[in-house]
Amino acid sequence: MSQQTARPTRFGQVRQVRQGLRWRMPGRRPRRIAMLSVHTSPLHQPGTGDAGGMNVYIVELAKRLAEINIEVEVFTRATTGALPPTVELAPGVTVRHVDAGPYEGLAKEDLPAQLCAFTHGVMQAEASRRAGHYDLVHSHYWLSGHVGWLAAQRWGVPLVHTMHTMAKVKNAALAEGDTPEPEARVIGENQVVRAADRLIANTEEEADELARYYDAPRERIAVVHPGVNLRRFRPDPAGIAAGRAAARHRLGLPQDAVVPMFAGRIQPLKAPDVLLHAAARLVDEDPSLRSRLVVPIVGGPSGSGLARPERLHKLAADLGVGDLVRFQPPVDQDRLVDWFRAATVLVMPSHSESFGLVAIEAQACGTPVVAAEVGGLPVAVADGSSGFLVRGHDPADYAAVLRRFAENPALALTMGDAAARHARDFGWEATAAVTAEVYAAACGRAPGAYHHRHG
Repeated sequence: MSQQTARPTRFGQVRQVRQGLRWRMPGRRPRRIAMLSVHTSPLHQPGTGDAGGMNVYIVELAKRLAEINIEVEVFTRATTGALPPTVELAPGVTVRHVDAGPYEGLAKEDLPAQLCAFTHGVMQAEASRRAGHYDLVHSHYWLSGHVGWLAAQRWGVPLVHTMHTMAKVKNAALAEGDTPEPEARVIGENQVVRAADRLIANTEEEADELARYYDAPRERIAVVHPGVNLRRFRPDPAGIAAGRAAARHRLGLPQDAVVPMFAGRIQPLKAPDVLLHAAARLVDEDPSLRSRLVVPIVGGPSGSGLARPERLHKLAADLGVGDLVRFQPPVDQDRLVDWFRAATVLVMPSHSESFGLVAIEAQACGTPVVAAEVGGLPVAVADGSSGFLVRGHDPADYAAVLRRFAENPALALTMGDAAARHARDFGWEATAAVTAEVYAAACGRAPGAYHHRHG
């Protein structure tokens, strides 16, 4: 696959799939796929527990695939008895809850022990159908990959896998004091990479990481950028400035405030602490900012952040900015649009991001982004146009960029307009179309030709 030096376009993605994944046997688009998401349900609220960008990815991709006549059945672990065994998420998209372990109190690290039960539930569901009901399996995250591996072999269909995050990549960029991913996950990811007929990477960098860290064959990797729901995430029809004023009024934010916002799961990997340190530095250097600086933190503790859920509140108090920070529990996506429109800038100081969906969502609403130059964020953010990329995680560097927005209020509007234009290249419809091309390429191979065994 050729390397891209410029920002990839949607046409470029389609061309990559058509040229880089051209196979001897003609492919056909599948009619019906089994999509696997073991550890988090597409029905969960993003920003809570383990729910995040992957949940949004699965929901939006499944809906758009259904719109192009690819029926999707999403298998996920049942975490409550309040929901029925199957839920129609949208026309052509069904979520099936599989009993595997207790509904509550089971950490993600405990889920490998439940994969046998989950696989059994998937097999039972398929056994109730006519033979050949599913044309393809698409698994998300390594836990699902192990279930997909067995299901695809049993049904004689291709396995397409999306990693979303990788243990080796996360361990290479750990935040101070964060817990490394266990060796069992590393081994499991290696096995899934060998088993998959196709691996979908969010960016060229992720494709490079799959090849470098996991020895994934280049011919089996397709680069497909995630998207954004442009029907929901968009600037206010009245304009960016008017939309900001209206959103701030609804949220009770001062109209003249400088509002650097964090949105996402609160854990060391996402580094919201960097924003708090940067805010403290800003008011130390310019005390007049204290009267007009508001720092919303929208999201809940997750992952290793659950070990010390009060850590960020304590840090804000210790830094002397507790009165400036507004901790907001996770909100639904319609409410999130208001927060994005109200913000001066979204700040993403993450240590690792496979793509950074929230960056595209904010930009689609007309809000620029200040982000760490890691993972897929250099693709998600057009540096110097729709936002700024920062090397490293020094709060002083983030404070320096945020000071530019504080000193020049027009900058957020100018960059916000560019951000909205930039985000238009990332609609989920295009993502689904390219993903369907990957499916067709996978279906074009002889059954089982790329299914590898343990060892």
